[in-house]
Amino acid sequence: MARIGVFLPNWVGDVVMATPALGGLWQRFSDRATLVGIMRPYVAEVLAGSRWFHEQVVGERRGLAGLCALAARLRRLRLDTVLLFTNSFSTALLARLSGAGRRVGFSRDGRGWLLTDRLNAPRVGRDYLPRSAVAHYLDVVGVLGCDTGFRPLELATTVEDEAEADALWARFGWRAGDKVAVLNTGAAHGAAKTWPDEHFTALARWLATTRQLRVLLICGPAERRAVAEICRQADHPFVKSLADQESRIGLSKACVRRGSLMVTTDSGPRHFAAAFDVPCITLFGPTDPEWSDNYNRRAIDLSLDLPCAPCAKRTCPLGHHRCMRELTVEMVAAAVTQLMERSGTSTDLPGRWHAAERR
Repeated sequence: MARIGVFLPNWVGDVVMATPALGGLWQRFSDRATLVGIMRPYVAEVLAGSRWFHEQVVGERRGLAGLCALAARLRRLRLDTVLLFTNSFSTALLARLSGAGRRVGFSRDGRGWLLTDRLNAPRVGRDYLPRSAVAHYLDVVGVLGCDTGFRPLELATTVEDEAEADALWARFGWRAGDKVAVLNTGAAHGAAKTWPDEHFTALARWLATTRQLRVLLICGPAERRAVAEICRQADHPFVKSLADQESRIGLSKACVRRGSLMVTTDSGPRHFAAAFDVPCITLFGPTDPEWSDNYNRRAIDLSLDLPCAPCAKRTCPLGHHRCMRELTVEMVAAAVTQLMERSGTSTDLPGRWHAAERR
């Protein structure tokens, strides 16, 4: 039986956007090949509970020693084919060192000579055209004849994830039928993608008082202090956070899955909402929504129509951060109202708004 290895992306959101491609791969090869996922530990947390692989290789590959150790481990697996969802030179080198006879990926960053099947991303001159990562990963598995038609993002939770969420709900005094708005303040790309904490505070208070929703702020280790302060400033018994919980991706997944609504920056957890079919509002500033479109029709993407946006910078090069600062709480509240009114119907939601056009 053939052995197919898959190098998974290194970003949480990208991993979730890869699930349609993983679904196509599983559909075609689950009974005719051994599928091996090659991933970092936190990626394994994102995919925990899912069925995509028969085997997993989980580990870090920092430095030359880590690279050599992983290459030796992969050679022992005797892979026939390797699919690269990553674009880095180092993973292409690992694929070559694995001994796999067929190596499929995008030819970029000078790594084309390491691949046997080279794909080219659309570009104009030196610039790559904005295109969803979902389509990017489907292109890779399409080389092996997998179905590249539309399929939604998909995740699962584990029994342990749900038990931890049950305990959290009980501690908060929440019941299973309570409507919960999940707020995600983090942004791994940098400060430019963040929405001001005072905006999140006002939104949390409005959701709790005006909409009578329970509000849960999820966070990673880097956001704990800020999230705890948002919760304190909101000063409402319905507003809670994960600031005092051990940071576990599985718990965040379980919390989002239970949500009635999510409001989030352009960061990985927003794709949890798409995977669990939870209505979602994403706040965009410096990033182009086309790159991370997850085809969630129960979603609204909010952005301002500014001449400087999207700049794709980690910090605002002009120093004013208007693209996020001027996305007002009132704009987000209006989107919440429309999303909640229509999310219970079969009607598709509008998908993308320039918030400035709705003032």
